[in-house]
Amino acid sequence: MKAKTLDAKLKQIGIGLSELRKRKGYDTIRDFAKAYKLPEIQYWRIENGKTNLTLKSLTKLLKIHKLSLEDFFCKL
Repeated sequence: MKAKTLDAKLKQIGIGLSELRKRKGYDTIRDFAKAYKLPEIQYWRIENGKTNLTLKSLTKLLKIHKLSLEDFFCKL
């Protein structure tokens, strides 16, 4: 997969996670990360498409939002 394609997909995933966070009532990454005991910088990188997200991390985040991988990707 080309780097530009991967970067675009990571950004798309980050946007989806950002929307979920906001729907949950958290305006800031800091508040969300603190509430769910997540590393704030790492979560910021995920939402901004700046890190290569692992399936394990994505699954953990989706569990917070009570979503399956299938549901999440269908909504993207």
